[in-house]
Amino acid sequence: MRNIVVLDAPSNLGLRPPAPGTVPGCHKLAGALREQRIVQRLHALEGGVVVPPRYDRGDWQEGDGVFNAAAIASYTVKLADRIERHVRAGDFPVVLGGDCSIQLGASLALRRVGRYGLAAIDASPDFRHPGNSDRIGAAGGEEVALATGRGQRDLTDLEGRGPYLRDEDVRFFGIRDAFEEDRAELAALKIPVVTVGDLREWGADAVARATAQAFEIPEIDGFWVHLDADCLDPSVMPAVDSPDPDGLQPAELRALLRPLVTSPACVGLNVTIYDPDLDPEGTAGALLTDIVVDAFAQS
Repeated sequence: MRNIVVLDAPSNLGLRPPAPGTVPGCHKLAGALREQRIVQRLHALEGGVVVPPRYDRGDWQEGDGVFNAAAIASYTVKLADRIERHVRAGDFPVVLGGDCSIQLGASLALRRVGRYGLAAIDASPDFRHPGNSDRIGAAGGEEVALATGRGQRDLTDLEGRGPYLRDEDVRFFGIRDAFEEDRAELAALKIPVVTVGDLREWGADAVARATAQAFEIPEIDGFWVHLDADCLDPSVMPAVDSPDPDGLQPAELRALLRPLVTSPACVGLNVTIYDPDLDPEGTAGALLTDIVVDAFAQS
């Protein structure tokens, strides 16, 4: 049995301000899930916190590239150092975000160790880059593109290790069926995308088991799971920055997540985007915690 280690990565550097003069509240995700006793319920070890730089876009304007880029770059290296240490020790890091840009820390850490895949559970593929958009800026919607080498070099080639992920080693799950343009680009790149409708047709458990098995090949050293809370339907998870309709229901996410995180080839998980500021009663945070804990429960 591997030791689960809970590590906080409370960075909101990759999201746009929800309103002028404010900052995204997802940096409170870790604290909210800890209030739900996630560490104790996972029987996990304490991994502490990787403190992010201050959220400050300065005089950034549209067209200037990724905002907070220098801060994200330095934080990615810092977070990668901690994740790498746990992976090399044989631990299973559960990283509590934060926005999706924290995934760069995991991708860089694993690139240092070997060749790893990514199973991303997300409402959207976070694949915005200069080749498909003129609205580059928020790394939290661009982290998979950055990790596969698309975008500005100060984020895509840290330590001269870019790309951190190969296209063929990325899998997307829970993408909304309406995002046809995103899916077309990924299909052309031969990056598999399993939409909400696909999961319901094929069965989330079966898809997850097949995916885990596909990563258990000698050429790949393992895979990481990225969980964005916005994969859930807004009826149960309204506390995200982009609550798109027609998402997964809790039972569907549980069925998808469990075979992935319990696979011997899986080396870690990060949880992102849930915003406690948008959840005054804490019900969405409690649900998210339950889902993560249930995924690791012995059947």
